[in-house]
Amino acid sequence: YTFFSSTFYTYISMKNELWHLSACELAEGIREKKFSAVEVVNSVISRIDEQNPKLNAIVADYREEALIAAREADQAILTGKNIGELHGVPVTIKTNVDVEGKPTPNGLPAFANLIAPADAPIVSNLKKAGAIIIGRTNTPELSMRFNTDNPLHGRTKNPWNEDASPGGSSGGASSAAAAGFGPIHHGNDIAGSLRCPSFCCGLSTVKPTFGRVPAWLPSASAERGILSQMISVQGAICREVRDVRLATRIMAQADPRDPFWMPVPFEDWPEMLEPVRVGVTTENYDYPIHPEIVESIERAADYLSDAGYAVESVVTPSVNEAAENWLRYVGNEIKTFLMPVAKEHGSETIQQIFEWFLHIGGVSDAEDYRKGIKERTAMTREWSLFLEKYPLILSPYLMQPVGAWDSDTKNVEELRKFLNSGIYSLSISWLSLPAGLVPIGMVEGLPAGVQIIGKRFREDLILNAMQVIEDHTGILTKELWARENIV
Repeated sequence: YTFFSSTFYTYISMKNELWHLSACELAEGIREKKFSAVEVVNSVISRIDEQNPKLNAIVADYREEALIAAREADQAILTGKNIGELHGVPVTIKTNVDVEGKPTPNGLPAFANLIAPADAPIVSNLKKAGAIIIGRTNTPELSMRFNTDNPLHGRTKNPWNEDASPGGSSGGASSAAAAGFGPIHHGNDIAGSLRCPSFCCGLSTVKPTFGRVPAWLPSASAERGILSQMISVQGAICREVRDVRLATRIMAQADPRDPFWMPVPFEDWPEMLEPVRVGVTTENYDYPIHPEIVESIERAADYLSDAGYAVESVVTPSVNEAAENWLRYVGNEIKTFLMPVAKEHGSETIQQIFEWFLHIGGVSDAEDYRKGIKERTAMTREWSLFLEKYPLILSPYLMQPVGAWDSDTKNVEELRKFLNSGIYSLSISWLSLPAGLVPIGMVEGLPAGVQIIGKRFREDLILNAMQVIEDHTGILTKELWARENIV
């Protein structure tokens, strides 16, 4: 069946192009009966059938269950039941987070049949809002690479260029988002796994503050290391900033299974009486930075200044030191908790990458690890005081353009170059600060973005600034789709 949407279809050209629309537009259209949830899901399925065979972004297809859920969603509309903000909207979930009754393989063949006993908090929150899970997205082994390939499901490709990295570890999510497999794609971030894929595929995301979005893995046999608990966060990768805002707010609903979740407001903060101050930095700490990356930050700063922000160049507390601490102390947890799993269940590739990673980071011993956790507080305090004066910092994310899909497998020096390029990623993870990534255009023929760092729990300020930049640059994926002559 179908709802009465003939006039609306002239706006989107064809019914099977509903996959073009944002989550906000889809939710409104379903709610107002401009089209049905079944039509939306079928449109996304058609797009997946067309593009996923060459991209390998979705590695577990839930279309049959999604269509059942869509029919139920449409029936709820017809009978006047209360519905959530994402009622009938298709989403994907990364394969390292639990969906009840489904495997959580995390890129490892040995875990292909590890069945989740319950939904993770973000899955539960998305379902409560009415979202429909249409599939699961690919991730590297143990979700600990900046590229996305594994021996269980294979390599995910970047829709912009198959030789380019789609990013990692949420590379399946970024490829799916850019290709049009629904508007909202779950990911997580311990070193940059939301921001790196978004940069590589021309997408928007927010790495939330630790404690903003509840997290727990019901299938886990043990708790994670304390730093991993404090640094890893859950979030969404989307084509449009407004969808990142909506998805993050919904994911951030309370769940008692996460004892560190914080009941702080998402948007209802007192209005700032003066223009928001934005500090701008392009400090490269003696690592090479691409001139077009510098230019893109300057251009984003101009957009914010024109919109009324008080923008000025600043010298921030050390980014490089924070990045080095991530490598040194989180590296201890990788060596202690993840390396044994990689050696028992992982490929030679992931084992070699871990060895290089630990060599580069100069991993701490147990005594130094305890000291590092203690000193992290002082570094975070220094940044907190700085952000009291400048609530937003505009910075590079990667200091070099998108690299090759296998750049981290070539040799230790290539991996070192990438980590040096990504100090603005590792450092902000180390500090557990929120940070957004928004596309700014193309560098050397591939997408690039800028990072906006914010005060703790002020994702709303970050999103507001991201929206200003997007309003100037437009939705970058429309340029990708234009190559197919579909927009």
